[in-house]
Amino acid sequence: MLPIAFGVFLIWYSYNATTAEDRAQIIHYIKNADLFWVSTSILIGILSHISRAVRWNYMLKPLGYSPQVSNNVLMILVAYLANLGIPRSGEFLRATALTTYEEVPFEKGFGTIVTERVIDLIMLFLIIIIALLMQTSVIIDFLNEQGVNLVGAALIFLLGIVGLWLSIKFLRKSNSGWALKLKVFLKGLLEGVMSVFKMEKKWPFIFHTLFIWSAYIGMFWVIKYTVPETIGLSLGELLVAFIAGAFAMSTTNGGIGLYPIAVSGALGIYGISSVSGDAFGWIMWIAQTLMVVVFGAISFVLLPLLNRGR
Repeated sequence: MLPIAFGVFLIWYSYNATTAEDRAQIIHYIKNADLFWVSTSILIGILSHISRAVRWNYMLKPLGYSPQVSNNVLMILVAYLANLGIPRSGEFLRATALTTYEEVPFEKGFGTIVTERVIDLIMLFLIIIIALLMQTSVIIDFLNEQGVNLVGAALIFLLGIVGLWLSIKFLRKSNSGWALKLKVFLKGLLEGVMSVFKMEKKWPFIFHTLFIWSAYIGMFWVIKYTVPETIGLSLGELLVAFIAGAFAMSTTNGGIGLYPIAVSGALGIYGISSVSGDAFGWIMWIAQTLMVVVFGAISFVLLPLLNRGR
């Protein structure tokens, strides 16, 4: 409940931080957003989920399983819906559904999902690097203005890596009951993760990975045409806002409350007014959330109905 409560608080904070005139303008932009671009954004999002479903089978095939792609799509959409309620619960639900309907052992299925998340993290890291290269001076100036200590952040990151290494070393030497059970689980998990190196179709896998993240950026890109002030934004400028939104999505349930604030703050670096930035963020968030809620709910009903014999 804490992330939801935090998100609701942020909505309340955003409401009180704007004037009645600004709120009226933001609502005007949202109500009059071009449905063509909003629908295009949703369509691109659906294509990314289908691509993710196809890519998932590339990791499952080396393990001896080939689920129906239609089932994969439904499981993925249900997982995203679950994440709106309880962050990261969707990954467990997705692996459980894979076990239920496709008889893939939970540890192996969950291992492939962890692999996906690792790859997603790598892709996000690459996008951050690209954004830094394209907007280096602007970002550094902004961070310095905000008093962010880059050296301190790097040290914290290194300490985290050292802590993880020490934990793994301790686990390997431990013979306690819980440690042995955890080792068995991690072994199955590792098998799922390593499946990416055993797959035959490495290049199609890479293609789908690039397509998924290009689609994510594409979803974000087309929304700029719904707000007059953001139409002229370049790819590099939008990437900075995209990254801010990506981090916001992982902080609260589906980015509730925080997503528009993060996107608006990033766009503000480039002189976009808070009204236009807020409108952009809310239109994007509403489009994404609407897609997840509608198609996730449909998938939640369809998945057991289409697999009644399993």
